Amino acid sequence: MTSRRLLLVALAILIAGLVWWLGSPLFLDETVDEDFPMTVSAEIPDSMTRSEVEALMMTSARSATRATEPMPESGELERLREGEFRDVDRLHRGSGSATIYRLPGGEHVLRLEDFEVTNGPDLRVLLAAHADPMSRSELDGSGYVELAPLKGNVGNQNYPIPSEVEIAEQGSVVIYCRPFHVLFSVAPLR
Repeated sequence: MTSRRLLLVALAILIAGLVWWLGSPLFLDETVDEDFPMTVSAEIPDSMTRSEVEALMMTSARSATRATEPMPESGELERLREGEFRDVDRLHRGSGSATIYRLPGGEHVLRLEDFEVTNGPDLRVLLAAHADPMSRSELDGSGYVELAPLKGNVGNQNYPIPSEVEIAEQGSVVIYCRPFHVLFSVAPLR
């Protein structure tokens, strides 16, 4: 009887852990507040990565040293597509803006601002060809590109877009729950 109790306790602990992993995001918010990348107008040397340049610029920004030379002209940041997040249903709600920018070096970044979405397990940021998908079948039928796991369900955040993605073919930004294949919020792009 003792081994049966141990097995039941172990099973109960496993089930409780699974329930917590699946349910806790509904009660907890994860806030992210990223600045727009400082390297937006920087020319990245071949010997460095963008994150290394960003770290160097952050360190330099804290320095009190004054420069006497004028700043060189920088390239322009171009706003390509933008949209507002909307609720998918009464349970899966979202708000804030999604904007795709072309950086001076030619790279693209998706910026979420004043963003808030119902939290859930393993949420992902997708670019979808469908202009306003309401279901998984519409999302799958039109095709999509997964950018990254969602960094936080609240706040301002940046997501690099791979160079092979055709920006003009993207109709919306979708916050998607991978384990349950559920749309949480959609931002149709214009």
